[in-house]
Formats: sequence, C-alpha cells, structure tokens
Amino acid sequence: MTEHPFGLVAETFEAQRDRLRTVAYRVLGSHADAEDVVQEAWLRLIRQDTAAIDNLAGWLTTVVGRISLDLLRSRQARPETGYGQEFPRFVVTPNDGPTPDEQVALADSVGLALLVVLDTLTPSERLAFVLHDMFAVSFAEIGQILGKSADASKMIASRARRKVQATERRAGPGREHHEVVQAFRAAALTGDFEALLRVLDPQVKLTVDTADGVVVTLGATAVASGARMFSGEVARQRPVLVNGIPGHMSWRADGTPLSVIAFTVTDDRIAALHIVINPAKLASIRLPEPA
Repeated sequence: MTEHPFGLVAETFEAQRDRLRTVAYRVLGSHADAEDVVQEAWLRLIRQDTAAIDNLAGWLTTVVGRISLDLLRSRQARPETGYGQEFPRFVVTPNDGPTPDEQVALADSVGLALLVVLDTLTPSERLAFVLHDMFAVSFAEIGQILGKSADASKMIASRARRKVQATERRAGPGREHHEVVQAFRAAALTGDFEALLRVLDPQVKLTVDTADGVVVTLGATAVASGARMFSGEVARQRPVLVNGIPGHMSWRADGTPLSVIAFTVTDDRIAALHIVINPAKLASIRLPEPA
C-alpha cells in the first residue's frame, strides 16, 4: 500500500474540515470545543502512517467522534466546571405569537433548540444519535468509537432517538409545559424544597451563562438547593422563547434585565434549565418589560 503524499493528506483534511467541525459542534454544543477537536484530529493525522488508512474521510470522522466522546465524558465527570456550552446565537422573542421577523429568527435557531434536547442524553447516546441520524455514519463505525458492537450501537441510537422525540413532543409551550414551569416558579419563589423536587427530573441539568463563563450543576437536589436565585431581585417577568425553547425573562425594579431562563420539560418534569445572567447578553435583548 502506498503512503498518501502529505499534500494529498492536507487537501483531504481541508476538504473535510467544515463537515468535521459541524460533527463536533453537534456532539459538543460548543463552537470553541469543536474547533479544538478538529485541530486535534489534524495533529493526530499528521502523526499517523497514512499508508494504513484506506478511507481518510472515514478515519477523520472516527477520530473526531472519539475525541468528542472523551470530552463529553470528562464534562460528565466534572459537571461543576464551565465548558463553553452556551447559546452561540441568543434569540429571545415573546411567547405570544411571533411577528414575521421573529419567525425568521426562530427558524434560524431550530438547531440551537435541538442542542438543548441533546444535552439531556448520555455521552454515548448523544454521539450515536448525532453521527447516525444527522450524518449517516454506520453503526459499525459508531461501534468502533464506542467500543461496542454494531447492534449495541444501534440500540443506543434508538434509545437516544426515543428520548429526543419524547422531549421534542413535550418541549413546546402546551398546557402541561406551562403548568410544570408555573409550579417550578411558585416553588422557587416560596422556597418550597419538596415542591421543587417534585417538578425536577432527578437528573436535571442546570446551565448558568455568567459573565465569567458557564457553570453546570447536575441533579435535582443540587438544583433545588440553589433555586432561591430565581426570586432575589425579580420585579417583573414575561413568557419568552429562547432560541425556540420556552422560558421566561425577568427584570429588576429599575427596569434592567435580570435573567432569561429556558426550560426543557420531559414527562411532566423539568429535565434541563439554561439560565442567562450574563449582563452583556442581557443588554443585547430588545424586548420590552411587561407593564
């Protein structure tokens, strides 16, 4: 087998760069992390004996998948650390029927809403779902990344798909969703710990986007314990959509924005919360406070 010339290797990599970046972003939900993953894949490629690689594009997809999976697992092991998972485009609109301009903004944010849903999956589920359902990677190749058989990988992807479909069905601003969010807000405002636990999924994930970075908290007990942060300086609130995800926005008494919260509800419980308290992002929102 003849080794590929370096120029051909570099040309193939550059031709695949955008696709690899998209794969990594869908798996990780962070543009910065996706860039790092693709760069690491390139470094591994140039250290590789390319004579042993029959399909450079497939090899690169596998490597990007493995690096992304390792990063997902490291996040899970250290959930308290910020890792840049934030809404890369921050679209907030009233949750009372969008205008034509708002419809365009929401259409652009559909992919971002899906990222919130994917965030409820395990690392293996997320990788299998993204690679197979979004990029048509075979279960045999996915199995090589996960260290499992093709059949086992198919089962993992199927389980992830059911979770995604269930979350998408329940994530809309229907009556059940509204009732769960209202119950959470009432419990948070009164400090009712037991009531908070009843509306939070045991594995709920709280992501807080602050001026200093992103902080992640896992588990209903930990999230409920910190729920008083929702009540503090809140003077006014209104329902909103955050990148297509139902939530609400809060203002202080002086009219300055306090926070934006997006909820993902599954099986009548809150599975994920994403809170933005970053002043720079809040200041960019052109949404009037309620009268």
